[in-house]
Amino acid sequence: MARRLVTVFGGSGFIGRTLVRRLAAQGWVVRAAVQDPIAGEFLRTMGDVGQVSPLRADITDPAAVTMAVAGADAVVNLVGVLYERGGRRSFEAVHVKGAANLAAAAKAAGISRLVHVSALGADKNAESAYARSKAAGEEAVLAAFPGATIIRPSVVFGPDDDFFNRFGKMAMMSPVLPVFTNDGFKATCGAGGCAIDLFGSGGPTFQPVHVGDVAAAIANVLEDARLAGKVYELGGPRRYSMKEIMELVLRVTGQDCRLMPVPFALGMMQAAVLQLMPKPMLTRDQMRMMKVDNVVRGGKPGLAELGITATAAEAVLPLYMDRYGKHNRSDDAAA
Repeated sequence: MARRLVTVFGGSGFIGRTLVRRLAAQGWVVRAAVQDPIAGEFLRTMGDVGQVSPLRADITDPAAVTMAVAGADAVVNLVGVLYERGGRRSFEAVHVKGAANLAAAAKAAGISRLVHVSALGADKNAESAYARSKAAGEEAVLAAFPGATIIRPSVVFGPDDDFFNRFGKMAMMSPVLPVFTNDGFKATCGAGGCAIDLFGSGGPTFQPVHVGDVAAAIANVLEDARLAGKVYELGGPRRYSMKEIMELVLRVTGQDCRLMPVPFALGMMQAAVLQLMPKPMLTRDQMRMMKVDNVVRGGKPGLAELGITATAAEAVLPLYMDRYGKHNRSDDAAA
């Protein structure tokens, strides 16, 4: 039987490497389209000899995209940027024009299955430029390839994530962890007297989904034609406020930081400075994103409809957050 070929754009990234390993295990020949094929050489070990091959392909380059999808049976787009840096790394270039390039090339090549990974919160009317670009990218993909499948995950967690790991590092280096809030610092009065509610509702709400569940969802869509051509929203089994996320980080790491409520207005001022870093810790656009809860809203199929039981963060975080444990905290770590 002929082996099936899938091209995975962004195959060396956080979700990509998990997906590549899973698809190789299921018998796919995987072409990993990446920016730096030398850095992506580690992907070859995820399959048999010759089963996984990294290939240089910039999603913003139509000619490179056309070459990358040639002869493939299926294509997956995992490429995205969390902050903008120059014309080729802008939200418009990557999330909209790049996605359109890929969808048009896949359609022209006669490819039967296209999975486009977007994000929860994609909304053409959003305040956040990131969320608007994700919605525009979905429209561009469906215009060029009407049968494409759209996957919208919430915040994705796993050993190499940029979510829990970021807060773990902060817990090692800082005596406080921030909780951005729009409704904190309010006086509350009751039978016992009055007090100041510092955190309010606890800040924005997230529904973290495990990277393995996202990879399984994509793989299931590729394997079963009946699952294709829909929009799936992927979230974990529990919703957490930002305060609860920080409390979970402290519980898993054993660190004794204090939580500090930060009004959104102050967070925007901090982000204006932090976004100037080479790899920003926080941007003003990310602050705008946090004004909208990052949770599954219902009405669209999700993990359950794909036959996947959502993995709880509490079951996985201890396996990789131990690196930020109190026993590792030292002056050297803080430096």
